[in-house]
Amino acid sequence: MASSMEKRMAALEQEIAQLKIQLAGSAERPWWERISGTFANDPAYKEASRLGREYRESLRPKPTKGAKRGNTRPRH
Repeated sequence: MASSMEKRMAALEQEIAQLKIQLAGSAERPWWERISGTFANDPAYKEASRLGREYRESLRPKPTKGAKRGNTRPRH
């Protein structure tokens, strides 16, 4: 008859094997494809996106007087 420790070890080994199978399956696609759509119709995500956009826009240099409006990126 198996001891308590042997039973616990067998259960842990089985659980680890299942986790390895899950991890192997999830690595097939890049992370951004796996989470795509996770936040669909989530008001908190929309608000976070809005705040992030506002922050990034605040970091852009302001146009100087006489500068043309529109695309201010230099052409390469």
